[in-house]
Amino acid sequence: MNIEQQLTQAIGNAVTALYGQQVPEKMLQVQKTKSEFEGNLTLVVFPLLRLSQQKPEDTATAIGEWLVEHCPLVSAFNVVKGFLNLVIGDEAWLQLLQNIDNNPHFGYHNELGQAPDDAPLAMVEYSSPNTNKPLHLGHVRNNLLGWSLAQILSACGQRVVKTNIVNDRGIHICKSMLAWQKWGNGATPETTGKKGDHLIGDYYVEFDKHYREEVKLLKTQLMKQGVDEETAENRAKNEAPLMQEAHDMLVRWEQGNPEVRALWKQMNDWVYAGFDETYKALGVAFDKIYYESDTYLVGKQKVEEGLAKGIFYRKDDGSVWADLTGDGLDHKLLLRSDGTSVYMTQDIGTAQMRYADYPINRMIYVVGNEQNYHFQVLALLLDRLGFPWGKDIVHFSYGMVELPNGKMKSREGTVVDADDLIEGMVAEALQTSEELGKFNDMTPEERREIARIVGLGALKYFILKVDARKNMTFNPEESIDFNGNTGPFIQYTYARIRSILRKAEEEKAGDTNLAAPASLSDKEIALIQKLNDFPVVVEQAGKDFSPSVIANYCYELTKAFNQFYHDYSILNADTAEEKAFRLTLAANVAKVIRLAMQLLGIEVPERM
Repeated sequence: MNIEQQLTQAIGNAVTALYGQQVPEKMLQVQKTKSEFEGNLTLVVFPLLRLSQQKPEDTATAIGEWLVEHCPLVSAFNVVKGFLNLVIGDEAWLQLLQNIDNNPHFGYHNELGQAPDDAPLAMVEYSSPNTNKPLHLGHVRNNLLGWSLAQILSACGQRVVKTNIVNDRGIHICKSMLAWQKWGNGATPETTGKKGDHLIGDYYVEFDKHYREEVKLLKTQLMKQGVDEETAENRAKNEAPLMQEAHDMLVRWEQGNPEVRALWKQMNDWVYAGFDETYKALGVAFDKIYYESDTYLVGKQKVEEGLAKGIFYRKDDGSVWADLTGDGLDHKLLLRSDGTSVYMTQDIGTAQMRYADYPINRMIYVVGNEQNYHFQVLALLLDRLGFPWGKDIVHFSYGMVELPNGKMKSREGTVVDADDLIEGMVAEALQTSEELGKFNDMTPEERREIARIVGLGALKYFILKVDARKNMTFNPEESIDFNGNTGPFIQYTYARIRSILRKAEEEKAGDTNLAAPASLSDKEIALIQKLNDFPVVVEQAGKDFSPSVIANYCYELTKAFNQFYHDYSILNADTAEEKAFRLTLAANVAKVIRLAMQLLGIEVPERM
């Protein structure tokens, strides 16, 4: 038990001894003491007045006196109205630090990925790329949130399966395929020197360029024939020859046309090789990848079953729909009139396959908030189809991410490419570190590796420190700053501590085992207390699905250490006992920083 838990138990014993009644733990409100008062932890006594039948001050005093006499944790107390401020003795803080020091995975239920076989199983879906373009800044936020959430749930003692659904079929894929056929001249990643996902993305943009020209021309012709502008616009978009060809290609793909399927496989293989490079650079991976080209067939089968049971209905044009008006929603298309499926169909099939593959206790979809309605509908449809877990799916909805100069539009070729972003962040880290003189006495290889760690750390931390539900603006220049609430600030503090520990090891001066100094300063106690918060922070992050809770804890811990380090020397402490204690304290700050940053997917360098 941590100090708060031990103290809560002791307060419960005090109430029973003083007033002859046991109280539920939820009535014992223990919180950190406000900085303007003496003490470390404070009990709110107002909920206990019904038992004591005394004034708040008298109740607090009685409990405080009992604790000083019977609880070794408490060395003193003071009362401010209905608040009992408790001073925790140095011995308790030293014992707490010793406990933290003895636990290499402090704050985690178990080492990541080592949960027992009977632990709850959570499946986290993230990334979900389309194979018609490379990953972009929006995918970066998605992947970082998904990976971090999986790490946090694992630290909370759950088994976790990290999964990806690749949208490898559909009209968007056919657009790239058709454009490559028309204007590609046989180009390949090898002949062009481009990553496969970038090459295919170029043809998606190429399709849109020619398509918009066709729409403009056709719209003008229709308006000359007396068609109003809005109708002409809609007809032009549907009747444009390129769009008609793309739809025809999609139908032929679903019919298994050998020529279309061969081209589809070749181009997707190029894209997958490109994706793998980006995932590796970003530091994310998956335990299982599903493909829409497999799952949509299962989904179509489930829709047909629902149609036969009267759960869904067919329109005169042959399309299949779900009537959700009874749930306050609208009618949802499940199969088009030509028999082709939609995203909802695929998601039904994917859910069916996943629950057949794994005994999932919780299915978590990491998908942007523009799909809130989609997952509301999916939960209803799965429930109607008889899946007992249907309404239990979780949509981890997050906000959009932009650059300072505005939104991204993939069809117009103005996406913020993930590869370019990663490369740019590493280059920025290299330049900034060199300008600040942080690469002195390092080989070129060491400089490049640390620049990679710092650049990616800056990117990941800047994105993950923001509440996932909020829209955000990613500012590359602000993210690489060695001061303030940034990844490099935390990484540099970690490297500084590791440098101190190496110097202590080189000096071999005195006993470096934890010793009891004459007394602990307020900042030393505050630092131990902040370390003590880490397990609670991890639990809260897992409960709330909130990587930002971990990120901001990292910053607060780092800031507290730097305030301590500014006022107190470690290597030149006044006594051997103080030095040994502070070395242990610093080592555990570094450990917790590393463990916390690991939950964000961020590496920490041993030197900078």
